Amino acid sequence: MASSNKIKQQPLSAIEWVPRDSIEPNDYNPNKQAPPEHRLLHVSLLQDGWTQPIVVFDDGEGGKPVIVDGEHRWRASADKSIARLTNGLVPIVRIKKSRNERIMSTIRHNRARGEHGVLNMAQLVRELLEQGQGIEQLCTLLGMEDEEVNRLAERAGLPEVVTRSHGEFSKGWVPG
Repeated sequence: MASSNKIKQQPLSAIEWVPRDSIEPNDYNPNKQAPPEHRLLHVSLLQDGWTQPIVVFDDGEGGKPVIVDGEHRWRASADKSIARLTNGLVPIVRIKKSRNERIMSTIRHNRARGEHGVLNMAQLVRELLEQGQGIEQLCTLLGMEDEEVNRLAERAGLPEVVTRSHGEFSKGWVPG
């Protein structure tokens, strides 16, 4: 029984769907998102749906809850195609913390996401290519440039992918 009580105390046990405009970003988030990553977030939401709630602080005094983590998901939810997925609602979980604790929580959420290792990504790209995924599909669905897919494929031991995707050299090149 004690463990089920602990689970019920976790913010994730109380996900709510609220109108997007009923919450607002904080005034301290140091995390910025470059346009390619923002486009990839759109693809992720459209392809996978909402897989993570937005974490908000709610002081319970009638003001709008303030985003602690998930501002980029919130910004993406303004797009009409994403809003249609849930009739303009976004998933939230609420936490109660002091401002200092919220700032530290925002930073932890931002920094804890990790990075992708080149060798592991090369192996995943190889697997996807070997399973028939096209380079254009990978570029769109993974937010990569053609050159990045080609370099990862080459790194994973698939140099023929690079050659095949680029075709012949232009007539401006003359073998030396």
